[in-house]
Amino acid sequence: MHFESKERYRDGNFVSFLLTKYFAFAMIKMVIKMIVNMVEMLNAAKKGSYAIPHFNINNLEWAKYILEEMETLKRPVILGVSEGAAKYMGGFLVVAQMVKALVTSLHLTIPVCLHVDHGSSYAVCKEAIDAGFSSVMIDASRHPLDENIAITKEVVQYAHAKGVSVEAEVGHIGGKEDNVNGACLNATLEDATSLYQATGIDAIAPALGSVHGLYQGEPNLDFSLMEQMKEALPIPLVLHGGTGIDDEKITKAITCGISKININTELQIVWSQQVRAFLEKNLEVYDPRKIIGSGEEAIKNRVREIVTLYEKNRK
Repeated sequence: MHFESKERYRDGNFVSFLLTKYFAFAMIKMVIKMIVNMVEMLNAAKKGSYAIPHFNINNLEWAKYILEEMETLKRPVILGVSEGAAKYMGGFLVVAQMVKALVTSLHLTIPVCLHVDHGSSYAVCKEAIDAGFSSVMIDASRHPLDENIAITKEVVQYAHAKGVSVEAEVGHIGGKEDNVNGACLNATLEDATSLYQATGIDAIAPALGSVHGLYQGEPNLDFSLMEQMKEALPIPLVLHGGTGIDDEKITKAITCGISKININTELQIVWSQQVRAFLEKNLEVYDPRKIIGSGEEAIKNRVREIVTLYEKNRK
């Protein structure tokens, strides 16, 4: 073995081997640097009066289109992954490796946060963290407040030890989307304060009138309570159910303290509309790449519009 190393060194192969290892290590370090938790980007948004978009991803193409457009805009992004979407794509490990590979292959320069959306338990959040996710949302809001606090605290302890950020929910954000289904129960300032103080979470999603999926009627956001939470809590506020809220209310919500807004249904709608239109005109097409790819422009256009809206009053 020692003799082989000398021979490799003499003919230059060993030098090539070392260079390959060096560049591989450098690439890994770069990817680790680009896959970040959401603390820094959300705190900057809170300070600058704008919001970071959280886009849920559903497959490789979804992630690629969003990342490409955000790189063009030179803006940080949060990629959200629900339990259902993770299962569909093969598990948290598959998703984490896919996103890290895209960061490398697309030569991204923007911060990317890979975030679990509505993790239902400590076990789910731990699995995602161990797979390489940089942020998690633990949603124990279906439990009484004391149980919500206990579960969230356990997640925070594990996540923070690994440099992973944690979002939690208080009250209950209703509606129907993926594995989230239930009635609305607005949060209180007292409960939100208790959850933050007892757990040390990095961001909080208080139920303030928004719902997941499509709205039945007009969204009724509690801007007064939102503003009270902005003043009382040192951490960023998160708005779930961003689809269907008109631009004026989105802008007002950001003014009232919202620093992260979750979008899923909206991109699904514009993508599916574009794909249906394509198929109606191209009945002979059967290549899934062409079918899925026909919705690329629709996703990218909507991503661009959302970023512009969320930064309307950026300081």
